[in-house]
Amino acid sequence: MDSLKFIIVGHVDHGKSTLIGRLLYDTDSLPHDRIEEIRRKTGDRNGEREFAYLLDHLEEERQQGITIDTTQVFFKTNVRQYVIIDAPGHVEFVKNMVTGASQAEAAILIIDAAEGVKEQTKRHAYILSILGISQVIVVINKMDLVGYGQDRFNEVRDDILRFLGSIGIRPISSIPISAKNGENVVRVSKKMKWHKGPVLVKSLDLLKSRIISEDKPLLLPIQDVYKMDDKRISVGRIETGNLAVGNRVKILPSGQITEICSIEYYLQKKKRAFAGESIGIVTRDSVFLNRGDIVCEAEKEPVFTDNFSANIFWLTKEDFRKDERLTIRCATQETSCKIIRIGRRMDSSSLEVIEEDACILKNLEVGEVVIETKKPIAIKDYNDVQELGRFVFARDNDICAGGIITNSRGKV
Repeated sequence: MDSLKFIIVGHVDHGKSTLIGRLLYDTDSLPHDRIEEIRRKTGDRNGEREFAYLLDHLEEERQQGITIDTTQVFFKTNVRQYVIIDAPGHVEFVKNMVTGASQAEAAILIIDAAEGVKEQTKRHAYILSILGISQVIVVINKMDLVGYGQDRFNEVRDDILRFLGSIGIRPISSIPISAKNGENVVRVSKKMKWHKGPVLVKSLDLLKSRIISEDKPLLLPIQDVYKMDDKRISVGRIETGNLAVGNRVKILPSGQITEICSIEYYLQKKKRAFAGESIGIVTRDSVFLNRGDIVCEAEKEPVFTDNFSANIFWLTKEDFRKDERLTIRCATQETSCKIIRIGRRMDSSSLEVIEEDACILKNLEVGEVVIETKKPIAIKDYNDVQELGRFVFARDNDICAGGIITNSRGKV
């Protein structure tokens, strides 16, 4: 059966954990003892089970009523299996949300019908856009609080659609729901007959699983090297393209050309491997591959440069100042770098320009920047190959920012 990972994001208290609990309950994905636990510990107030209790499993989260870390849970429909990534909505945990979203193939953006679109709603939506998550479903939750009114749904929907359009996201559908009462989640709501679109689960079933890029040129970042007997096995995950025994390949940064002698796969040998597979390779020549090297096709190699443009999202409370040295990590490559220009500094929730030609970036701000690395690295524009088009910055070994490459071609 097909499988798909999606993340639920949105402002704190807009109902992410409750929605996940409802999905698990209504798809019969909960063991009986968990249901009894909820009844026992929540008292099954007024006959309404506290679905959020299922997900906010850390005692600190239960006491504070917020999701602190990302949680992965599972359910299935007749169409496929799903992995749900529950991301924290509180502004203090944006970095955790980014970590979860980077693993997702699609997203649900949840909005409280009574409160409407909030700052964190827009910030999370922007993060989805820079991570390249184009499959987005908008759900307007807590419709019970606004009397299941169509006018309020239309107002909130139109507000978020305007913002999403400005960042290049076109949602697959917009759905009015009440996660607490189970309206339009798995079953069609009798209280919102004016909604003619599918319920949430049916919309999820229409999503497409990630298409592995087998038809693109080969890109194999080397993750590690092992010595076994008389063989030196270089391991990594094929990000794009495919590889066969006998293929001649180019190694970056050395530029050496070599031939694939064997493909190792879980202590077995393969004749051919494809994008998405983690493999080991043995080369015919005495080529010494190292972590961070890129195996590719000659004449079809990625851009190899020390200067490129990017959009970055600053994720730590300590301000960044231009020309400060950072560590950049792109695929398995790592080197030091500095930002030599901040073209524009922007508010991540509104995308309003705070300053042109800036010298600093503050927590949760976006920067359009030019990056100079200490040594050249292999990159691609994000819209071409995501795996070589996104990166993180580290400061003192802590992740402080994430970004996507917008212009990899030569000096900028």
